[in-house]
Amino acid sequence: MTRVLVPSGALGLGYCTVALQRGLQAEPDLIAIDGGSTDSGPFYLGKGVSKYARASTKAEWSGLLLARERVGVPLVLGTAGTCGTDGMVDWMVDITQEILAETGLHARVATLKSDQCADTLRVALDAERISPLPAAPTISKELIDECTNIVALAGAEQIGTALSTGADIVIAGRATDTAIISALPLLRGDEPAAAWHGAKIGECGALCAATKPQSGVILIEVDDGGFTVAPLAEGARATPHSVLAHMLYENTDPFILHEPGGRLDVSDAQYHATGSGSVRVTGSKWIPSSTYTVKLEGARIAGYRCLLLALLRDARYVANSDRWCADVQALCVARVEHRVGISRDQFRIELRQIGRDATLGKLENRRADPLEIGILAIVTAPSADLAGEIGRMLNPFLLHHPLTAEEEQPTFAFPFSPAETPAEPAYEFALNHVMELVDPMDAFRLETFDF
Repeated sequence: MTRVLVPSGALGLGYCTVALQRGLQAEPDLIAIDGGSTDSGPFYLGKGVSKYARASTKAEWSGLLLARERVGVPLVLGTAGTCGTDGMVDWMVDITQEILAETGLHARVATLKSDQCADTLRVALDAERISPLPAAPTISKELIDECTNIVALAGAEQIGTALSTGADIVIAGRATDTAIISALPLLRGDEPAAAWHGAKIGECGALCAATKPQSGVILIEVDDGGFTVAPLAEGARATPHSVLAHMLYENTDPFILHEPGGRLDVSDAQYHATGSGSVRVTGSKWIPSSTYTVKLEGARIAGYRCLLLALLRDARYVANSDRWCADVQALCVARVEHRVGISRDQFRIELRQIGRDATLGKLENRRADPLEIGILAIVTAPSADLAGEIGRMLNPFLLHHPLTAEEEQPTFAFPFSPAETPAEPAYEFALNHVMELVDPMDAFRLETFDF
């Protein structure tokens, strides 16, 4: 049997220290926590930065380093720095060294890096070792070159190899959320299906619990017959329904989960409440694949943005905001085409109505009567200078545009001066493919350090 303690769904979200101490008393064999994912969009992978503040990351990581020291078991971090690039692995190593120096602790650290070289991917593409996943964009050598960062997602094999070095701490680049939990049970010979299924349920900490799902800390016990999941915060409990429902989380199929090396099938899984707020699961199956593949993620710059925000409070304009936005957008697009000399397919002006349809856009099916509406203008263009130029052309429309030519000129509110705010480049995901490997470590690089 292998016990894996998961403090939280991601490093930077916070965790309950009391529940963590309760988990340490259960004598876990591993502490595993995810560093992030692509949930927050392509920007973090594209630029190679963390979504979470360094100060928060350091504070929480420090607590986990001390917890690891107390129980003397390995600590594994997957997808370091949200995106899992090599630079974010180095970022976490720097933070780790700071904490060790400040606390006087010593540790062996293994790093597992997953950045992919464009030259290597071109060779793999020519050899037809890269295949598209559903709805993947068309891949080409040119697209590979356009990506600012490309990572491969490590599986249990790569995490297991890092653990086999005897490292106290494993800092991994991009990895599947489940790999960091399933790796040690698999190394120790526990049931593969139980290891993968338990890892899937525990990937987001206590999010699989029916009560206090935000409490974070959870314990996964994997053995030869199945696994048990136990939320550890006071008042937190799991139910068969809350546990089986987590198979739907970030997964297109509630019964099948694809991982490097095979797939998990939970069609026949049985879920039983134990009476202590935990759930016992048996009956899942692991089906090995004939080839070993890892998923590739890549992001590229899609354009540069300028943002403007205007506020409408006049009741007539609030009531007619759809019409007003459509008119402003059409007039400004025409002006940009005429004065800048570029076609409308080379830039984009979006007007999102905060208070009416800013979240869902045309999919919004509810209507209310807001007191005011914020008009968020998003300009996207091939360069930052052009985005700013278009934003300045949009400025007078947002400030003074009337509903009709006959009425007096209105004035709306800009909460900021200047009204135009340059934004970070806009990135888009450009890869959703898998790459076949002869050896699971072929796309990854492992190093160990004594700090």
